[in-house]
Amino acid sequence: HECDRFGGGGVMVWAGITHCGRTDLTFINGSLTGVRYRDEILSPIVQPFIARHGNRHTFQQDNARCHVARVCTQYLGQNNIDILPWPALSPDLSPIEHLWDELDKRVRRRHQPPESVNQLRAALVEEWNNIQQAFIQRLLGSMRRRLTAFIDARGGHTRY
Repeated sequence: HECDRFGGGGVMVWAGITHCGRTDLTFINGSLTGVRYRDEILSPIVQPFIARHGNRHTFQQDNARCHVARVCTQYLGQNNIDILPWPALSPDLSPIEHLWDELDKRVRRRHQPPESVNQLRAALVEEWNNIQQAFIQRLLGSMRRRLTAFIDARGGHTRY
């Protein structure tokens, strides 16, 4: 999830990506607890998305408190959703972090920048939908290089 601020207002969004598709952006109001993450993201979005794609996916998320809450890890286990173990303090490994950067750049480059939270939401959805799937595929294709660089740096920062 990512939080963006424009003119005093901000939004938090969640989305998922795969080589062959992506979820819609989901806007999150308020604090995201483990129960809310399970009930508003995992159950209605992640589980059906993975099931539609033949359960051939490994789910990757960072170690945010709501992601690793017991209610979430139990839900994922009960629904046979494989999780990619994720090292602490390593957001630079995640391809979606670069996708958030791209989305931010696109919104900021707009001819008419958003002036309200509602305009920001609309701009984020429009720009999210304009990102080519090939761009996402390149980001996902860089995972092997990211992981190799992380190992070579012994868990330190990488160029990613």
